[in-house]
Amino acid sequence: MPKMKSVAQLAEYRAKLQARRDPNQPQVLVCGGAGCDALGSAEVASAFREELNQRGLKGKVELKSTGCQGLCAKGVRVLLRPQEITYQQVSALNAGEIVEETLVKGKILDRFCHQDPGDGALKGHKSKIPFYQGQFPLVLRHLDVIDPEEVDDYLAQGGYGALAQALSGLTPKEIIAAMERSGLRGRGGGGFPTGRKWRFLRQAPENPKFLICNGSEGDPGAYLDRAVMEGDPHAILEGMAIGAFATGAAQGHIYVGHEYPLAVQRLRQAAAQARELGLLGEKILGTDFSFDLKVHWGGGAYVCGEETALMNFIEGNIGEPRNRPPYPAQKGLFGQPTVINNVETWANVPVIIGKGADWYAGVGTEKSKGTKVFSLAGAVNHAGLLEVPMGTPLRRVIFELGGGIKGKGDFKAALTSGPGGGVIPAQFLDMPVTFENFQEAGGNLGSGSMVVMDHTCCMVDVAKYFVTFSYEESCGKCTPCREGAKQLLAILNRITGGQGEEGDLTLLAELGAVMTGASICGLGQSAPNPVLTTLKYFRSEYEAHIREKKCPALVCRPLLKYTVDPETCTGCLACVRECRVEAISGEYQEPQEIDQELCAKCGMCYEVCKFEAIKVES
Repeated sequence: MPKMKSVAQLAEYRAKLQARRDPNQPQVLVCGGAGCDALGSAEVASAFREELNQRGLKGKVELKSTGCQGLCAKGVRVLLRPQEITYQQVSALNAGEIVEETLVKGKILDRFCHQDPGDGALKGHKSKIPFYQGQFPLVLRHLDVIDPEEVDDYLAQGGYGALAQALSGLTPKEIIAAMERSGLRGRGGGGFPTGRKWRFLRQAPENPKFLICNGSEGDPGAYLDRAVMEGDPHAILEGMAIGAFATGAAQGHIYVGHEYPLAVQRLRQAAAQARELGLLGEKILGTDFSFDLKVHWGGGAYVCGEETALMNFIEGNIGEPRNRPPYPAQKGLFGQPTVINNVETWANVPVIIGKGADWYAGVGTEKSKGTKVFSLAGAVNHAGLLEVPMGTPLRRVIFELGGGIKGKGDFKAALTSGPGGGVIPAQFLDMPVTFENFQEAGGNLGSGSMVVMDHTCCMVDVAKYFVTFSYEESCGKCTPCREGAKQLLAILNRITGGQGEEGDLTLLAELGAVMTGASICGLGQSAPNPVLTTLKYFRSEYEAHIREKKCPALVCRPLLKYTVDPETCTGCLACVRECRVEAISGEYQEPQEIDQELCAKCGMCYEVCKFEAIKVES
């Protein structure tokens, strides 16, 4: 790769790349996202490569491993272009058939097509699948079409064009003004205006100045930052380079959570490629602007996702939060002015500069501009990664793009932003997705994780699960978080164990308020949110646990009772074989009985009974 010494040379190189690419050339794009990777996407890509070689199609058909293609629950996914046929649940054994029938003969294979949960219709073309129809990909624009390890792929799609535009035609003040005019707000949870944060850094008199990309993502159900880091790493680098030019920063840092080794590998590889091309380092594109960055691999602590703890980690100190003020823009990394934005925020920057601030501001709502990426999980038919304009109703996200609730279940609630988020009940399904609406409802857009829950979920148990997570991940530095989370968990354990008392609900609310107001960092401040929102919207479930010693959703084991229906029991002894405490007894082909004193309430008898003879009640 030649080192680019000017904006014109970059444009010339891009033009050559694009001229060599035939838009009508057949392509096999194998999803390399985390979900598909776990299902063997590398083996699928290898099988396609071998099949194409054997048929003499190497060079005639382009094969790529891409980033996440969205419908993660249906991997391994394969996209065939230019027909835009998308196949799901493909294995290495299917490569030969797909090459023969679809690539050679042009036949769509029904059994690999998407089946609409509404009408049952099989849909092979990407444009006809509801999951993709309602999306507006900006952050995810490259994930299903480029090889994240090939910088030429990114350049051919217009990559680093926004950086070239910024360096050749805009001043730092104009870039910051454009960011403010775009209305982009931080996608990490707080929703603080990005342009305003950049202006603070630009105006700071001290040097050096630093930029940080927060790639820590440990929330249960969250994987959007991972998908972008692994699938489009150069978008983050380009966004940070533009931010550095605008703010006067010369050094950047990317922090990636310990659980994402592939993201670390891809980002470091992308940084090396960018340096080789002259897009990072000294005198970028022949200008006087210099900027470089370092990728840090975290040690596994969830609290390091909090920005001040993250800075402590990068400095080589214990990853625990600092008191604020001073804020990072005043005194951040190594005591110098610092701007911290998350992965999704940085990936938006090239779009804003490339397409224009006014264009971007035209997407979304008056106060919440642009798009929001969600990682959809839980009791939904189409779990996966999607991006919609701000203002899209929640119902559309879950029921149209997400395909609705699995099986015969009913929507009960959605928990957004993991352990620091809140539950959004059914009464808010028609609520537009905006920062303001989610905050008013008690939720948080935050990390973009959206865990959908149906009627089988106990909301008290849900609150306990997330408080357990926060308690275990607390750094223990401040008393409100350390002791507050411990006491919240103790109370919830009592309630789900059938030992709750009348005053517990008041105590939960009071503890939550203290933690929210007095904790040092966002972990402690937001840890009570699942408790406070489930108390607000599902108080009757708490009261049933305390007053009636019942779990309406039949989840909390200490409150359950397993019995055998003698009318339907065939005496097959399947339940007897599975019972580890020998609580079930009876003769073969005769109704069985469960000794309630011995029963461990594990539910295995209920799971293995094929005749629905095991009954569970609270």
